[in-house]
Amino acid sequence: MPDITILYEDGEALVIDKPAGLSVDRPRKGGPSLEDHLEQLKLGFQRPPVAVHRLDTDTSGCLLLARNPKALARFNKAFEERLVGKTYLAILAGHPEGTQGTIELSLAKISSAEKGWRMIAAKKGKPAVSHWELVRELGPHSLIRFRPETGRTHQLRVHALKGLGAPLLGDPVYGAGAVTGAKRTMLHAESLTVTRPDKTPIEARAPLPADFLAFGAGDE
Repeated sequence: MPDITILYEDGEALVIDKPAGLSVDRPRKGGPSLEDHLEQLKLGFQRPPVAVHRLDTDTSGCLLLARNPKALARFNKAFEERLVGKTYLAILAGHPEGTQGTIELSLAKISSAEKGWRMIAAKKGKPAVSHWELVRELGPHSLIRFRPETGRTHQLRVHALKGLGAPLLGDPVYGAGAVTGAKRTMLHAESLTVTRPDKTPIEARAPLPADFLAFGAGDE
């Protein structure tokens, strides 16, 4: 089992660089999950750390863990009060119109027997806001930096498709999946900042993984 890279550490927080393919929660059908690494991530503490938020299994990058219950409560409150700043890098299977903007599309969950569940843009859904900028064009694809204001399930994946007119490369639900040449949904949690009233902010940045580099993304 490979070691997990730690990007930030103090007495109440860890930020790890979650590899693509590692589920935060144990999958129902089994398979690797963050639980497999919690003993290693105690780092001398008695309690194992707890994930404060979620990243999709495919998504790589910054994941915040709380090292004690008080810290978990504090970080949960920070997320609720939008004191957490996040940026993501994504490879879009196409080119957006323009070079930057804001996508405001509310999201709702639907499910069907054939396709399972997915999120859709719906006026009566939960508000979702994502800011975006074009970092560079990668041939037929584009490297996009997202700064989400809200943290809805699959938010960036649906906002890419409906707001920018093209899915994330490799997305099996909202795009063409593996037929694109990407082995996963190309989304990377690039940076994480948590403002703390009585301490210095938590700041972490995850380097681009090898599959992003292979598509010519470069270390942004």
